Amino acid sequence: MIMFDLPVETKKQRRTYSKFRKELISQGFLMLQYSIYIKSCINKEAAQGSINLVKRYLPKEGHVRAIIITEKQFEKMKILVGNEDKNIALLGENRTIEF
Repeated sequence: MIMFDLPVETKKQRRTYSKFRKELISQGFLMLQYSIYIKSCINKEAAQGSINLVKRYLPKEGHVRAIIITEKQFEKMKILVGNEDKNIALLGENRTIEF
């Protein structure tokens, strides 16, 4: 799971935000919520590899965090308001998620 909070006050900052978000998507991440993207990985090593790729295109400003959770941990997540996003359904049976 990648969580980020980037400044978007100037045109340059908005471009940086957009470029970072598009790069996450091109690397196979799906939006769970605004500024929270997830990616299903086969194991912890693959998840760490994805995090290392994200490190290559980090913006200079803002905050970006990563966390790796297991399939069982992800399945225990409770939706308190709203519905499960369509993107999550795309993961199918492979629910090992890197954040």
